[in-house]
Amino acid sequence: MKVKIRKGDLVEVISGRAEDKGQRGEVIKVLTDENRVVVQSVNVRTKHQRQVQNQGRTVNPGRIKFEAPVHVSNVMLVCPKCNKPTRVGISREEGGVRRVCKECEALIDD
Repeated sequence: MKVKIRKGDLVEVISGRAEDKGQRGEVIKVLTDENRVVVQSVNVRTKHQRQVQNQGRTVNPGRIKFEAPVHVSNVMLVCPKCNKPTRVGISREEGGVRRVCKECEALIDD
């Protein structure tokens, strides 16, 4: 399935955990094989890391906070013109394929 959300887009979480719902953030990474995106400061998890020696280096122990991936269906792209979460349409023109806001029909790719 073609993912209509790209790295660097501003998205809003529309479903999921109560503390993440309604938050906005920038897409850090898109995992197309798993249909997931990593959003900045959304779905923050804590991993307890033990001290490990790997190739002569030691990884320090402690708690590591990181952003876990969120399914693509749980986020919506925020239109830069109307500043609302919106569905994304595709417009095929001579210049190529461009993404379009379904609400205000503004071009998302500039």
